[in-house]
Amino acid sequence: MEAQITDLFGLQIYTEKGMFIGEVEDVVIDVDGKKIDSVVVGKVNDQLFELKNFKGLKIPYRIISAIDDIVLIRHLPGAFAGGSGSEE
Repeated sequence: MEAQITDLFGLQIYTEKGMFIGEVEDVVIDVDGKKIDSVVVGKVNDQLFELKNFKGLKIPYRIISAIDDIVLIRHLPGAFAGGSGSEE
Protein backbone atom coordinates (compact mmCIF):
# COMPACT_ATOMS: atom_id res chain seq x y z
CA MET A 1 0.00 0.00 0.00
CA GLU A 2 1.29 3.43 -0.89
CA ALA A 3 0.57 6.61 1.06
CA GLN A 4 1.64 10.21 1.02
CA ILE A 5 4.13 11.33 3.66
CA THR A 6 1.73 14.13 4.60
CA ASP A 7 -0.80 11.44 5.62
CA LEU A 8 1.48 10.71 8.60
CA PHE A 9 1.18 14.21 10.08
CA GLY A 10 -1.04 14.26 13.15
CA LEU A 11 -1.22 10.49 13.58
CA GLN A 12 -0.97 9.37 17.19
CA ILE A 13 2.03 7.23 18.13
CA TYR A 14 1.70 4.28 20.52
CA THR A 15 3.99 1.47 21.61
CA GLU A 16 2.91 -2.13 21.05
CA LYS A 17 1.94 -2.22 24.73
CA GLY A 18 -0.50 0.67 24.28
CA MET A 19 1.63 3.48 25.74
CA PHE A 20 0.79 6.84 24.12
CA ILE A 21 3.97 8.64 22.99
CA GLY A 22 2.73 11.67 21.06
CA GLU A 23 1.75 12.71 17.53
CA VAL A 24 3.69 12.80 14.27
CA GLU A 25 4.75 16.40 13.77
CA ASP A 26 7.26 15.99 10.95
CA VAL A 27 9.13 13.39 8.92
CA VAL A 28 12.90 13.29 8.37
CA ILE A 29 13.88 12.03 4.92
CA ASP A 30 17.20 10.45 3.95
CA VAL A 31 17.33 11.93 0.46
CA ASP A 32 20.44 10.02 -0.61
CA GLY A 33 19.00 6.71 0.60
CA LYS A 34 15.54 7.58 -0.74
CA LYS A 35 13.82 6.52 2.48
CA ILE A 36 12.25 7.85 5.65
CA ASP A 37 14.85 8.22 8.40
CA SER A 38 12.63 9.07 11.37
CA VAL A 39 9.44 10.72 12.53
CA VAL A 40 9.47 13.81 14.74
CA VAL A 41 7.11 13.67 17.70
CA GLY A 42 4.97 16.61 18.78
CA LYS A 43 2.34 16.86 21.54
CA VAL A 44 4.59 14.52 23.52
CA ASN A 45 3.07 12.63 26.45
CA ASP A 46 4.55 14.71 29.30
CA GLN A 47 4.13 11.81 31.73
CA LEU A 48 6.84 9.93 29.84
CA PHE A 49 9.47 12.60 29.41
CA GLU A 50 11.10 15.34 31.42
CA LEU A 51 10.61 18.35 29.19
CA LYS A 52 12.90 20.72 31.10
CA ASN A 53 15.56 20.89 28.38
CA PHE A 54 13.47 19.21 25.72
CA LYS A 55 15.09 19.41 22.30
CA GLY A 56 12.60 17.24 20.47
CA LEU A 57 12.02 13.56 20.01
CA LYS A 58 12.73 11.60 16.87
CA ILE A 59 11.65 8.00 16.50
CA PRO A 60 13.80 5.98 14.08
CA TYR A 61 11.67 4.60 11.26
CA ARG A 62 13.21 1.15 11.79
CA ILE A 63 11.33 0.70 15.11
CA ILE A 64 7.94 1.46 13.56
CA SER A 65 5.90 -1.75 13.41
CA ALA A 66 2.83 -0.50 11.56
CA ILE A 67 1.17 2.63 10.21
CA ASP A 68 -2.58 2.91 9.64
CA ASP A 69 -4.95 5.00 11.76
CA ILE A 70 -2.09 5.27 14.29
CA VAL A 71 1.67 4.71 14.25
CA LEU A 72 2.70 1.63 16.21
CA ILE A 73 6.28 1.35 17.44
CA ARG A 74 8.18 -1.47 19.13
CA HIS A 75 8.06 -1.24 22.91
CA LEU A 76 11.56 -0.55 24.18
CA PRO A 77 11.73 -1.36 27.92
CA GLY A 78 13.25 1.52 29.86
CA ALA A 79 13.18 3.91 26.90
CA PHE A 80 10.49 6.12 28.39
CA ALA A 81 10.65 7.58 31.89
CA GLY A 82 6.99 6.90 32.68
CA GLY A 83 7.10 3.34 31.38
CA SER A 84 7.75 0.60 33.89
CA GLY A 85 10.40 -1.00 31.70
CA SER A 86 10.05 -4.22 33.69
CA GLU A 87 6.98 -5.40 31.79
CA GLU A 88 7.86 -8.32 29.55
